[in-house]
Amino acid sequence: MATRVLQRVGCGLTRTKHGLLASGLVAVAARSFTVLREDSWFKSLFVRKVDPRKDAHSHLLAKKEDNNLYKIQFHNVKPECLDDYNELCEDVLPSIHANPELPCELVGTWNTWYGEQDQAVHLWRYRGGYPALTEVMNKLRQNKDFTNYRTERGKMLLSRRNQLLLEFSFWNEPVPRSGPNIYELRSYQLRPGTMIEWGNYWARAIDIRQQNHEAVGGFFSQIGSLYTVHHLWAYKDLQSREVTRNLAWQRDGWDEVVYYTVPLIQHMESRIMIPMKTSPLK
Repeated sequence: MATRVLQRVGCGLTRTKHGLLASGLVAVAARSFTVLREDSWFKSLFVRKVDPRKDAHSHLLAKKEDNNLYKIQFHNVKPECLDDYNELCEDVLPSIHANPELPCELVGTWNTWYGEQDQAVHLWRYRGGYPALTEVMNKLRQNKDFTNYRTERGKMLLSRRNQLLLEFSFWNEPVPRSGPNIYELRSYQLRPGTMIEWGNYWARAIDIRQQNHEAVGGFFSQIGSLYTVHHLWAYKDLQSREVTRNLAWQRDGWDEVVYYTVPLIQHMESRIMIPMKTSPLK
């Protein structure tokens, strides 16, 4: 193409040194501009159109009828201290849950059975959102039993981390369950910007996975590791888990949900968890 352009300019130069030279360049420029316009139009067919959002995804996906905030804690315990750690939690956590002056509830507390070993997972609900969380933290700092608990707990831990979560509007609120059950916590690290898309697919998919009452709760992160989703499921045992999950593939629409949501995931993890003795989710 560069050779043809030079040839056209050369023709203009041989005819005249003034007028036709200018017109030759204009012609070349016009043709080049046309090519560029056509090329830009062609490329625009493959450019993803951005759908501008007028609100945060937390407002679009979270429940509006309540103001619940959740905190999930992951505690990695020294292997030799796991039994003592469980006893300590069973002594202290129920008293926090039952205290009427603290606007918080212990949703569930577990040990990881399959997945990361020697780990405890605690899920708390704060009715009243961030103000409730702040109120609880301020009151617990002045509670000697809790400060002693934290001191003893610190001697038993290798590491710990937490996240603040909101619950998806289309999931049921977690409520106490009778047991015995095992629980699966499936955690998904999504690609940034895909939370709305994830929510749209799962709002339709959750009905498929409710038929055996295995769905406990669905959450997405607000503070901590962002664009993280947690789905909590309950099963009688590992065999019933396998049967229930296989049955989902026989229901219309489940294959489509998997097909369209898998590309949204950067990383995923599954934990099989056993409830502690004092867990409201048995």
